[in-house]
Amino acid sequence: MSNIAIIGAGLIGRAWGIVFARGGHQVALWDSQPGQAARACEFAATVLPDLAGQGLLRGQPPAQVLERLRVEPDIEAALAGADYVQESTPEVLDSKRAVYAELDRLAPREAILASSTSALLPSRFTDHLPGRERCLVAHPINPPYLVPAVEVVPAPWTAPQAMEQARKILSDAGQVPIMMRREIDGFVMNRLQGALLQEAFRLVADGYAGVEDVDIGLREGLALRWSFMGPFETIDLNAPGGVRDYAERYEGMYAGLFEQMQRRVPWGGDLMDRIEAERREHLPADALAARQLWRDRRLMALAAHKQAGGDDPTP
Repeated sequence: MSNIAIIGAGLIGRAWGIVFARGGHQVALWDSQPGQAARACEFAATVLPDLAGQGLLRGQPPAQVLERLRVEPDIEAALAGADYVQESTPEVLDSKRAVYAELDRLAPREAILASSTSALLPSRFTDHLPGRERCLVAHPINPPYLVPAVEVVPAPWTAPQAMEQARKILSDAGQVPIMMRREIDGFVMNRLQGALLQEAFRLVADGYAGVEDVDIGLREGLALRWSFMGPFETIDLNAPGGVRDYAERYEGMYAGLFEQMQRRVPWGGDLMDRIEAERREHLPADALAARQLWRDRRLMALAAHKQAGGDDPTP
């Protein structure tokens, strides 16, 4: 069991609180906005029964998990005795640098300082710190208590032992770390997602397919495999001789497609008007919140299904 400090208890921070408490850790929640950490605990109390109903609390009753969450009104008290700090404050560089100066000053010297940032490279907000070797990014897909992948990204000066310590704590909490070897804008997941989104916008902009048809292509096609395999395993299994065979068969086709994919389509103007109109035909604006709840329940069911199926790589 580790002591976890959540610094910033908004949308991402509260989700991290559930992850670490479910994993058996003691979790202190702090936020600069009065009442935010308490609301995070209230949110956890509403979500934990649903997770228990899907078998996603490791056999623990919700009350037991909830007991591991505590609100700390003082940041120094939240950081006292912490083994691992998960920072989830706003994505503003100057304030992030200031927050990290405070974390580095107050947290125990052996504690890992991990950021949930999705857009800032760790080198940009940790270069000025005496303890910068223990700083890294641990970027989740929201909500991390349903989507286990988390990108662990080092700055150039992050110590290998800090990366390993973060990997172990996150793995013990039930997450699946992506251990990056060095930092790059967008990390892994946003770069992959961005490439797909850019092509989706191009297909609609140029009149090749409508919004719903693009969504069908993922929802009823590629995503079915991608829910349990990555792109390299997919192509390894899609040719008789494996990944090399696939590359030899299809690289020429993809090389030709790549030449057509070099034009970026702006995500606005008339194109966005069309995309928004098509989405609102399928989902009125006043139904967005209800659909988000539906999405989370479907993610719970998928997570439960994958957990029940296990991960057996043997034929």
